[in-house]
Amino acid sequence: MADPIYKIVASDEWAAAKSAGRLEGTAVDLADGYIHFSTAEQLAETLDRHYRGRTGLVVARVDPDLIAAELRWEPSRGGALFPHLYAPLPMAAVSAEFLLDAGPDGSFDLSEVV
Repeated sequence: MADPIYKIVASDEWAAAKSAGRLEGTAVDLADGYIHFSTAEQLAETLDRHYRGRTGLVVARVDPDLIAAELRWEPSRGGALFPHLYAPLPMAAVSAEFLLDAGPDGSFDLSEVV
């Protein structure tokens, strides 16, 4: 089994995706044409850069083996390879989900997630 990848989504968007059985993508994903993910090593920086101070988030742990056909590893921040999904994310590929709120200082505790 490949190492999991992670998707950060607002809890209301996540609830809608679960009802639909798949995540089409967030507004940023839809604008970029693919669903953004982070590896365990990239997750904290992604949260800090794009979600600092936010509450009501869900972090989904995803098995990349279940979406491999449409998953591409492409350079992004500083040339690091990030996983991008060029298809909807089926809920069957999600192995766990975690509710996440920023702490008083705006940062996130990922001890339960990764």
